[in-house]
Amino acid sequence: MDWLREHPEVKTIRVAAADLNGMARGKRIPARFADKLLTEGTKFPYSVLNMDIWGEDIEDSPLVFKAGDPDGLLLPTERGFMPMPWLEAPTGLLPLWMFHPDGRPYDGDPRQALARVVERYAAAGLTPVVATELEFFLIDDSGGQLRVPPSPRSGKRRTGAETLSLRALDAFDRFFTALYDACEAMDIPADTAISEAAPGQFEINLMHQADPLKAADDAWLFKQLVKGLARRYGFAGSFMAKPYDEWNGSGMHMHFSVLDQNGDNIFDNGSEEGSDRLRHAVAGCLAAMPGSTLLFAPHENSYDRLVPNAHAPTGIGWAYENRTSAIRIPSSGPKARRIEHRVAGGDVNPYLTVAAILGAALNGLEDRAEPPTAIRGNAYEQGLDQLPATWGEAIDTFAECPQIKRIFPAHLIENFVMTKRQELRYMAELSDDETVELYLDTV
Repeated sequence: MDWLREHPEVKTIRVAAADLNGMARGKRIPARFADKLLTEGTKFPYSVLNMDIWGEDIEDSPLVFKAGDPDGLLLPTERGFMPMPWLEAPTGLLPLWMFHPDGRPYDGDPRQALARVVERYAAAGLTPVVATELEFFLIDDSGGQLRVPPSPRSGKRRTGAETLSLRALDAFDRFFTALYDACEAMDIPADTAISEAAPGQFEINLMHQADPLKAADDAWLFKQLVKGLARRYGFAGSFMAKPYDEWNGSGMHMHFSVLDQNGDNIFDNGSEEGSDRLRHAVAGCLAAMPGSTLLFAPHENSYDRLVPNAHAPTGIGWAYENRTSAIRIPSSGPKARRIEHRVAGGDVNPYLTVAAILGAALNGLEDRAEPPTAIRGNAYEQGLDQLPATWGEAIDTFAECPQIKRIFPAHLIENFVMTKRQELRYMAELSDDETVELYLDTV
């Protein structure tokens, strides 16, 4: 309540939780009723966290008619209130997560799934340190064809790729200045921004932190912020994996290390190669990668990004300082030794992605698994085992993967499979234009 008392201009609040697709599901409530929210929470049907991409119920879901569509209990996360700078009226946002009425965490909540993985680390005396890099497009979708928006400064469109171009960043300086101000207000640790390899494509890094739940919160909130703020400037901010056929897609790369109880990085042994435990974590990530692909590429459009020679991995391999590989060990000082996981698209649910990667790494640590030899050179030419190439194949692989069953509760796996199979059926009825229209603002 301190935040609301400090912001008496806020008359309405939003309460929201992430569904399995990462969509914000929630309510608008007058700010004068905030006390009750903080003490008692609110209620949504359990099924609300298990909607398809259109916001429709899942057919034959055990959560809906068979169970009577009962309510779960939504309680505030530790994040508390924050502003929503993309709205015109001063508004507060209170992030929530779902529990059963008796206080047990609800297994179908993606944030609870990540908390479960973090608890596994804590039981082993370990703390993951997580950072994300989020790529997105600024797009003019006002006409019949997607285009780079005109610069708010010059009114001109830059149609070519401008990798690491200050000119491309400066063209949207007003937007990025507002974006950084909003990130500060929302306590999202936005760091470096760069222009990327496709027209109107940018990347912003979120700083590393020893709290995976906050790191995932930050990524989830950042996506909402970019999409909402871009619309105030007259264009779309999109995390769609592949909006343009002829250009590279957008990813969400994740860097992580693991600290022991003394605060020391377990991947560091003073060498450039890293420790045995680094290799064990890499092996766990590689073993779970086929089954995790559905989480890293959750939508039909996601698979347009995962093609050879498009700066997105297709083979299951790892390497040192090699951006063609699915897992990269970046050059760094020994104390900063870490793993970069490069498979996920920008269209993911950050909670499920962070949970899948950290859970897989912990599987490898627990099993003391050994990875294959690190590759050298172009990963696309190594003859590696491949990620599932289609959405349907990824759904089936996820449903049966033993590594996934170690990471996620059976209830979430069942819900996610039903959701994706329903979407797979209905997406077959859409044209390419309708697919773009669906994904551009939602994911």
